[in-house]
Amino acid sequence: QVQLVESGGGLVQAGGSLRLSCATSGRSGSRFGMGWFRQAPGKEREFVAQISSGGRSTDYTDSVKGRFTISRDNAKNTVYLQMNSLKPEDTAVYYCAARLPTTIRYDYWGQGTQVTVSS
Repeated sequence: QVQLVESGGGLVQAGGSLRLSCATSGRSGSRFGMGWFRQAPGKEREFVAQISSGGRSTDYTDSVKGRFTISRDNAKNTVYLQMNSLKPEDTAVYYCAARLPTTIRYDYWGQGTQVTVSS
């Protein structure tokens, strides 16, 4: 079992930046592939970014490429999502998730952190 706790959300003006953090505990967090997802009001949860267990491979949804950066510090058991040039359409609850390297399914989820971008 692994526990995930997000932090760093808040209210920011369009064009601003935020950095989300996801602290992992329990089973060795460095073994897991990690991802960020988001869910806006009235919409389904969507994939935002993911990073491999070693941090060498990353992937992003098209709408955040060039603006968001996912990274991890395995020594601190923490994954980050640096969000720059934020837009009102980035407003959502952001969730951190973890998956075993042998699967593509994310089995572990955090409670979410709210990000609100004002225009």
